[in-house]
Amino acid sequence: MNKEIPVFFTIDNSYAPFLAVALNSAVKNASKDRVYHAIVLHEGVSEENCKKLVALGTDNFKIEVIPMKNNFDALDDRMSNRLRCDYFTLTIYFRLFIPAMFPQYDKAIYIDSDVVVSGDIAELFDIDIGENYIGACNDLSIADVPPLVAYTENAVGVKAHEYINSGILLMNLKKLREQKFEEHFLNLLNTYHFDTIAPDQDYINAILNGKIYYLDKRFDAMPNNARPVCSDPVIIHYNLFEKPWCYDGIQYEDEFWRYAEDCGYIDEIKAYKSDYTDEKKKADKECLELLVRRGIEIPGNKITFKKMNESGIKIRL
Repeated sequence: MNKEIPVFFTIDNSYAPFLAVALNSAVKNASKDRVYHAIVLHEGVSEENCKKLVALGTDNFKIEVIPMKNNFDALDDRMSNRLRCDYFTLTIYFRLFIPAMFPQYDKAIYIDSDVVVSGDIAELFDIDIGENYIGACNDLSIADVPPLVAYTENAVGVKAHEYINSGILLMNLKKLREQKFEEHFLNLLNTYHFDTIAPDQDYINAILNGKIYYLDKRFDAMPNNARPVCSDPVIIHYNLFEKPWCYDGIQYEDEFWRYAEDCGYIDEIKAYKSDYTDEKKKADKECLELLVRRGIEIPGNKITFKKMNESGIKIRL
């Protein structure tokens, strides 16, 4: 089986060391019998960092680094009447444009860069999601926070057990293109400017709910002290503030440091952690508190995904 497995990541320059850990783990756990192509879409990554990331590749695991702007410029030719947001606004939604930007692929994986791939990524790619638009995991990071559960149901309009985390996506690019997903997204973004707490994730949930294949939690195992660890994760996702390069005692931290050791950035990562001051930790706590407050406030807005959907506006594809 020689079919290429495309895996997309997006980063800026500051995140290169952590992506290196993710790539190092993915390469080391890849099958020798498969062909992989990691496509790193970046914003302002230095030439030195680009070279270091590409060097992590192997004969059957190619790593390519592409500036995001190149892809937006190509899209703009046929979407100029719809690209009314500025470029920097759109970069936070970048994964939503992958179907339109890469027509050569009918299926692909998108992964956030705060991960360790502890199994073979081909296991995810080989899952048949049928006519669904994406495969993803239920977002268990919010399941134990009542205000955020209420937010997903009362603002996004999606039941908590159906609300997915967009950090790991198995994407049916062909189906998303056929349904003109990016056009529908841009129309909603430009028309309603929905207030959200997880911008791209909330749009994905609101638009694709009912057309999502729910993956086993092994493919998006998140540190969560309220829940037992996953015994055989394929992808470990250090979501929100649960990052071993910031804090001690994080679930699955040994896996991160195992792949960080020889990723080419171990000194930088250790220095980053040693410089993670109490002030930064306090800012994290305040940011989480703000997230919860916003989750409480937003359902009361006049314009929400749920209210527009109930009024007859087409939200879901």
